[in-house]
Amino acid sequence: MKVSLCMIVRDEEETLGRCLEGAKGLADEIVVVDTGSKDNTASIAEKYTDRLFFYQWEDDFAAARNFSFSHASGDYLLWLDADDVISPEDAQKFLQLRKELEKTGADTVMCPYRSGGLVYLRERVVKNCPEAKWRGHVHECIPPFGKIIKSGFTVEHLPREKGQSMRNLRIYEKWAEREPLSPRDLFYFGRELFDHKLYTQAEAILTEMLAGGGWYVNKIEACRIVANCRLAKGDLAGALGALFKSFQYGEPRSSVLCDIGALFKMQKKYREAVYWYEAALSSRDHSAEGDFELPDCRTVVPLLELVVCHFALGEREKALEYHKKSEAAAPDHPSVIFNKNFFGL
Repeated sequence: MKVSLCMIVRDEEETLGRCLEGAKGLADEIVVVDTGSKDNTASIAEKYTDRLFFYQWEDDFAAARNFSFSHASGDYLLWLDADDVISPEDAQKFLQLRKELEKTGADTVMCPYRSGGLVYLRERVVKNCPEAKWRGHVHECIPPFGKIIKSGFTVEHLPREKGQSMRNLRIYEKWAEREPLSPRDLFYFGRELFDHKLYTQAEAILTEMLAGGGWYVNKIEACRIVANCRLAKGDLAGALGALFKSFQYGEPRSSVLCDIGALFKMQKKYREAVYWYEAALSSRDHSAEGDFELPDCRTVVPLLELVVCHFALGEREKALEYHKKSEAAAPDHPSVIFNKNFFGL
């Protein structure tokens, strides 16, 4: 069985070598597609592979990734970005995964992807076949297909500090003028608009997405973004309505419950806030469903907020109880340390 590592790169001289060093020995061939570098990216790639190709950039990440797949000869395709890192421990996990693929013949392997405080599943390895196609002009993905398995092989994303780029927003605006966007593209378009503080436009795009099809996980997150758009414009009631709307699409997420608690706390309705923060503590972990949810929203975040709310209600002993729980969960958290000093402990 042969594995091809496929990458698209551009101006990644700072990170490409680090990535490929970590990936040494994992794949039988490395396919690198340069989409227009002006630095030494290509020469760095040539130190690791003779399968270097050049691609005329078309403002379409999926098209570029599909081009990289088209040059791969492996039975399975592994993809990475230049700012991804594989630890020695995870390299061993990948070698075990190769043995598992030989036995199972799986088509899609879902693996954890760690980025900042988030850990979520991505389709990291796929069988080299016609179904292995990238979709989406930006924030592209391969819709999982065939026999799907999960692996503990984890890739960590360590992006460079670049500031808020207009690139993705510009690409979405371009394609929106040319063709109807898919529900997934509408979701990410709306998110890009929100990130650039274009709240009215973001809400309009996400409302369009919510009215149509799309993945329920994205719809839940879209409700959160709409709520933040309305909150940015001072519409607290509208923000609360958007968060409650998320319940139509799935079991309440801890992040949504914390957001609701925060809205009540903002209005000094501390008893109501306590209800929602306690609900967040008892909510389930939905990361296996693909949610982009911080684990802290089920632990230290609501615990810290419950300290504040109970203290504001004059319930010092209850506040101390939740402080002790937050200290057990995250003893080095700055707010935990602040509260410890505040209570004179």
